[in-house]
Amino acid sequence: MRKEFIYSGCLLVVFNVNATEIFYKDKAKLELYGKVDGLRYFSDEKSEGGDMSYFRMGFRGETKINDKMTGYGRWEYNILTNQTEDTGDNAWTRLAYAGLKHHLWGSVDYGRNYGILYDVEGYTDMLPEFGGNSYTQSDVFMTGRTHGVLTYRNKDLFGLVEGLNIGLQYQGKNDNSSDCGDCSAPALARQNGEGYGGSLSYDSEMGISIAASLAVSDRTKEQKEEHNHNVQFSSGDKSRAWSTGMKYDANRVYMAAMYAETRNMTTYGIVDSNDRGGVAGETRNIEVTLQYQFDSGVRPALSYIASHAKKTHSPYGDEKYLVRYVDVSTTYHWNKNISTYVDYQINLLDTNDSFYSENGIATDNIVAVGLVYQF
Repeated sequence: MRKEFIYSGCLLVVFNVNATEIFYKDKAKLELYGKVDGLRYFSDEKSEGGDMSYFRMGFRGETKINDKMTGYGRWEYNILTNQTEDTGDNAWTRLAYAGLKHHLWGSVDYGRNYGILYDVEGYTDMLPEFGGNSYTQSDVFMTGRTHGVLTYRNKDLFGLVEGLNIGLQYQGKNDNSSDCGDCSAPALARQNGEGYGGSLSYDSEMGISIAASLAVSDRTKEQKEEHNHNVQFSSGDKSRAWSTGMKYDANRVYMAAMYAETRNMTTYGIVDSNDRGGVAGETRNIEVTLQYQFDSGVRPALSYIASHAKKTHSPYGDEKYLVRYVDVSTTYHWNKNISTYVDYQINLLDTNDSFYSENGIATDNIVAVGLVYQF
């Protein structure tokens, strides 16, 4: 089955809707879900080709405290299967949080979770392999999956307006250590100061949804001090982003569009200490996808994803596309547990621009072919 938006403890997340209940007793239940993706990339760019297979699994649980309160939690783990057995960095936790939900007042949870900006990004992050990467990045402020976030959510606005949902989020400071024990360029790109964000969405009965989100964070002292690193980092005390989007999901048609802007937030290229990669001062991002579900199980999709940056602080020019491609994909669902897909990323970046080669940004097309078993 395709990815869908589902409320779990009033938390809007995206996951495959197959799940197996493995425990239910005394008003407590635990579900297991996961998938194995036998995945391979084909590309003229050697670094972008080869085996990309992985295994992903997770648990979702909840327990009834009383007739108004519920406790819940979730853990999700990812394991790469394309490396040798003695590789030590082939697995990581994607999500891990726990929370409480009141039937009227909403939910609050803390841990590793999706950033509040993903409430809009999730509309277009619906492709079988690519997509959802114009500005959304893991552990970069509150754009994608990140840690140390306290999230409050309320569905249907305290029961007053059906379909109107609000979210508020706080992220604590994450700077690797109190004295920046690791001030390397890659570590600096993944730091963040204290931040706050919010989202507002409305889901209509006709299948139309609209959403908007906003986030503002402090940058750490080390991120603001450009002399501490040798790469193209933007300056500024704050990182900011806002996003808005719309989707239509009815009558076998799925259409979605998203627009976002960021300031001092979006990383690009391979960030290292050799003058490669950096953090853009400004970006404008757009994602659009059109999909159709046939009775036969075939689901074709056509999408466009782009991130246009200003203030890249690069000697090759200050205004560049960081991401830009057309995506053509087709997924075939054999049944609810097994599917196969082909996802073709047609890269529109200029192959002759030295900015991309010098910063480790791929400019070649990529074809992803996968066979998925999910439960």
